[in-house]
Amino acid sequence: MAYVTSHIVLAAVASLMPLASTLGAKSYNGLAKTPQMGWDDWNAYGCDIDADTLLDTAQKMVDFGFRDLGYNYVILDDCWSEPERSDNGSLVANSTKFPDGMKAVADRIHSKGLLFGMYSSAGLYTCAQYPASLGYEEQDAQTFADWGVDYLKYDNCYNQGQEGTSQLTFDRYNAMSLALNKTERPIFYSMCNWGRDYPWNWAQTMANSWRMSGDVYDSFDRPDDRCPCTTYDCPLPGFHCSIMNIIEKVAPIVDKGQPGGWNDLDMLEVGNGGMSDDEYKVHFSMWAMVQSPLIIGTSIPKMTAATYSILANPAVIAISQDSAGTPAVRVWKRNADVDEYDQGSQSLWVMALSGGDYAVALLNAGNSSMQLNATLEEIFIDKATTAGGSTRGPLPSSSGWDIYDLWANRMDDITANSILQGNATVNGSTMDASNSTTLYNATEMAYADGVKMNHTALLGVKTSSIPPLGTISAMVPRHGIAMYRLRKQEGTLMKKRDEL
Repeated sequence: MAYVTSHIVLAAVASLMPLASTLGAKSYNGLAKTPQMGWDDWNAYGCDIDADTLLDTAQKMVDFGFRDLGYNYVILDDCWSEPERSDNGSLVANSTKFPDGMKAVADRIHSKGLLFGMYSSAGLYTCAQYPASLGYEEQDAQTFADWGVDYLKYDNCYNQGQEGTSQLTFDRYNAMSLALNKTERPIFYSMCNWGRDYPWNWAQTMANSWRMSGDVYDSFDRPDDRCPCTTYDCPLPGFHCSIMNIIEKVAPIVDKGQPGGWNDLDMLEVGNGGMSDDEYKVHFSMWAMVQSPLIIGTSIPKMTAATYSILANPAVIAISQDSAGTPAVRVWKRNADVDEYDQGSQSLWVMALSGGDYAVALLNAGNSSMQLNATLEEIFIDKATTAGGSTRGPLPSSSGWDIYDLWANRMDDITANSILQGNATVNGSTMDASNSTTLYNATEMAYADGVKMNHTALLGVKTSSIPPLGTISAMVPRHGIAMYRLRKQEGTLMKKRDEL
């Protein structure tokens, strides 16, 4: 199911884009005005990847409508190269896995209206011990550009001890940043240094995203000794970090993400089988709320209907891609009944959106269903306590708000299976994304424009309205989330006398 067949020139357009000097000061290279979206092979395939698997996935991204939702990047992770460089020192694609070479792969991906990403490491070797780019930055950057690469994931293995201070790590990663820009090809730069030396404090001027934690794994909240830290201030980031572990780490640093450079909470685990449906909804919703990249990490050809309907929820994606670029903040966190791993909490997250809307998430990480409540005064606490508060005019809590449930229009399994089995087409007689409650085509209308046009698939379902100084209440399942868009009601401003 391709949402549109005429918009397959994204890569060609991207190749003509100028660098940061003409595309705004907030991005060092003019890219990543909103968090990147795409697919990476590692979580699903590891080293068992080849051209056929990559290109089949790219085609399915088009057929299933992922491209038209904004999942533009097809990212080839580790294990793609020969074990040694060529005689002239260049990286060489594995001739068995990629017999036609890497440029041929890039060309075929571009022909589908998608963008091509590749992987290396700021060390002597990649994490799987293939040749990496430390000391070869300019040569490798030019190789990637010559191949038609649009995205570089740059890891942190075998780094020769060149870390331990922000300056050491900045210099090591900046070498590749400068090399990529020198090629004059727009290449999205995704730093993967696991949060070492606090990249959120300095990477905005030389990268488009930076990993802020050790590697995620497919667990909601199970602690693992291989991920020893529970805060962002972490000397050993490790791996096997759960969803809640990473959410806890990012909470104090969400404001470091901004248009042009984003906190990266790691790839999505949705669909890999280790969590419940409610837990996967939390995972996807919170990555969107804090504006982490949305990089699918499961097998797209083998995807289930439930997985598809989470990853293809345009109402949640619209939050991720909101042009205001202000990630959600945690307003409060409270104790809750603990689960088998002695974990349990509940929290309120709030995100200011473009156009005056807000996104609100009530997250129940406790062991049983709970009714969670959030007052408008809590939701708009920042407006009351910063930038002059009520001295600058009426507070948002003094108005009424309409509440739109962002999961209420989730696609049903019958429709999702029809798409996955190739029995449904958009823009045909079966489905039409222009007025659908579950489908959206961001290549025809940007998310910002769709929200302005009140597209139902982006707004969700209006479930209630709350009066001035009112309260949002939701029964939230165990390890679940309630997620809403709030839109201000006109003419509901509470008069001063009513406040007394």
